[in-house]
Amino acid sequence: MFRNALEPWHLVLILTVLVLLFGSKKLPDMARGLGKSMRILKSETRAMKSEDRDSDRAAPEQQRTVGQE
Repeated sequence: MFRNALEPWHLVLILTVLVLLFGSKKLPDMARGLGKSMRILKSETRAMKSEDRDSDRAAPEQQRTVGQE
């Protein structure tokens, strides 16, 4: 059904419609904004993963100190 869903002429048509809708001056600004938001999202997910790893490492140490009291 979707064997040839996205052919090169589809991409050309989509690009043409985007240029007509937003104008050639707006597209680079939109792409730049999208890139910045993707970088922010990536850095936030890295921070959340590192916090999760740190809390996993700290949990066994906390259990040992509680058990020794």
